[in-house]
Amino acid sequence: MKTKIIIPALLLFTAIFSFYSCSKNDDNNNSGTAQVTMHLTDDPANYDHVYLDIQQVAVTMAGSSEVTLSAVRPGIYDLLKFRNGLDTLIARADIPAGTISQMRLILGNNNSVVVSGVSYPLTTPSAQESGIKLNLNQTFAANGSYDIWIDFDAARSILQTGAGTYKLKPVIRAYSAVTLGTIKGYVLPLSALSTVYAINGTDTSSAIPSPIDGFFSINGLNAANYQLAVVPGITTLQPYAQSNVQVVYGVQTNVGTITLHP
Repeated sequence: MKTKIIIPALLLFTAIFSFYSCSKNDDNNNSGTAQVTMHLTDDPANYDHVYLDIQQVAVTMAGSSEVTLSAVRPGIYDLLKFRNGLDTLIARADIPAGTISQMRLILGNNNSVVVSGVSYPLTTPSAQESGIKLNLNQTFAANGSYDIWIDFDAARSILQTGAGTYKLKPVIRAYSAVTLGTIKGYVLPLSALSTVYAINGTDTSSAIPSPIDGFFSINGLNAANYQLAVVPGITTLQPYAQSNVQVVYGVQTNVGTITLHP
């Protein structure tokens, strides 16, 4: 699709959360427990590093008290290592079956961003001191097994508030294996410093191709037709656009290699 496009100034995301059951005995039986595995992944940002101090994940089921899950490896994670389909395990536990009403990602105090080789502390707004909240309304069936991805939008989560000061105001979405739609491919030349956008109405997701081979992967997409746009970071190359890229849950839509031209 070579059509004129407008890239939104802000990337708009809708937090989506659904479930994936590998094994279950009775969908309507919520008297037992369900196993939940949570992974951390990241959307792109033009920083050297983004370090988050992840300590716990807290889950509240409707009609039940909050359950706190200790991180598998509590401590500091570099978000920018988990791009283009990469993730890391942060928690795995059995929780009461039923409908989830809220999740909280509980951070420690050692959060920072590295810009042009200089490290700056990330301060957290007072509203986030009790944890980063995700309000969800989905059901875990007894004896089910679920994989959940917690996806930080690093570019929108970090605000520069003054000379040498940065604030962490997390923008996060969550998705599961059942709601995992993917667009992947390669962008050349590597020197293009491109950003890839998948656009569906007001919803926009993005990826930065790998500087090693140009590979990109945009995950957690809703099933729909998307406009794919590749915007180079240098002015000597032209943007690329392709319409009607179909995304289906559970399927990786491969657009092949996209080569940008002068």
